[in-house]
Amino acid sequence: MNKMTQTAKPQTESTLTKVIRLLRWDKPAGRFILMIPALWAVFLATHAMPPIPLVGVIVVGTFATSAAGCVINDLWDRDIDSEVERTRDRPLTSRTLTIQTGIVIAIIAFACAGVIALYLNPLSFWLSVVAVPVIICYPLAKRFFPVPQLVLSIAWGFAVLISWSAAAAKLDIATWILWSATIFWTLGFDTVYAMSDREDDQRLGINSSALFFGKYTTNAVGIFFLLTAILLGLLGIKMELHIGFWITLGIATVFWFIQYKKLGQEDILKPYAQIFRQNVWIGFILLAGMITGLIF
Repeated sequence: MNKMTQTAKPQTESTLTKVIRLLRWDKPAGRFILMIPALWAVFLATHAMPPIPLVGVIVVGTFATSAAGCVINDLWDRDIDSEVERTRDRPLTSRTLTIQTGIVIAIIAFACAGVIALYLNPLSFWLSVVAVPVIICYPLAKRFFPVPQLVLSIAWGFAVLISWSAAAAKLDIATWILWSATIFWTLGFDTVYAMSDREDDQRLGINSSALFFGKYTTNAVGIFFLLTAILLGLLGIKMELHIGFWITLGIATVFWFIQYKKLGQEDILKPYAQIFRQNVWIGFILLAGMITGLIF
């Protein structure tokens, strides 16, 4: 595949717009999908009665952390991104923002997340600290680790551990069940996302779960979603959640099955981005079910 001519963004694009694109705040789906496991955790840990300030801290904290992760990713991958049509117009890749600017923005984003973490109890604070190396190293994993999406999933899992411990000041069996469900859910939707870049990743020698599983990738995604549903079911039993949760888990499972079937169809335009966005709504549906399952 020959390198395509780089698509330039309009010359009139403001610096603020470039920074927003660098932080991916123009694409909220990716920000919300990190926030969802954190909200699952805080509502479950408090039996659907979390302190409002804590919810605010978690929402702002996930946005700040996600922003920092996106900038770090673009700093590591700026040369690789220039070879991929989907990513070549990112501000650091297209050089519309300088590397120095990217570093400063990453430091500011991490500093904001750090200040927010000071609100948390010691266990949550130190879990936040431990999460930072995982966030920083994730973009490097694709260069040497065969399933880098697993590293991303572990980073996502910290949202559960930090939020649950912030609400309950401890981690218990239910926490780890939710953590495991989050790991498999993230592996599922991020493997789907990686499927859209398979040709470019193979050409560039970049690892991904979509390449690792090869012709079995669709089945792997199906298994990840199935394990997510099973683990969430175990969580519902463990926490004695009521009918509202089980209805939404049923809805989510049906959606995951439909997504699996779509990925397995031949000779159609694969709806990778659509499936990714659908999982944001699935996550919020499950959140609503967890809340109602605790209250009613």
